[in-house]
Amino acid sequence: MENIVYNHLRIFGYLVDVGVVEVREMKDGKQQKVQYEVDFIATNGQEKYYIQSAYRMDDESKREQELNSLKRIDDSFRKIVIVGDDIAPWIDDNGVSYIGLLQFLREGLPR
Repeated sequence: MENIVYNHLRIFGYLVDVGVVEVREMKDGKQQKVQYEVDFIATNGQEKYYIQSAYRMDDESKREQELNSLKRIDDSFRKIVIVGDDIAPWIDDNGVSYIGLLQFLREGLPR
């Protein structure tokens, strides 16, 4: 699925990179650097999107895993999760947009 998302973004003129969010967290009483991966950072001119690709998000732990990196990015660019299921697009309380893969392929990124 990630390859499909990547190729679709490239076809529509986006420059696509993989991102890493590095934060300091307390683990076992010590502060450590922890890195969270962002599947894609897609840019096209002044447009920029942070995108996670998740074939399934069946439970809360999987959802949290996918959102860990996006919740730690504190700029105003769009954050999007593309899921393999056919879902109605929606936006959560953190401003993260969710869209199904087929809708993404038909309509592109939500604006």
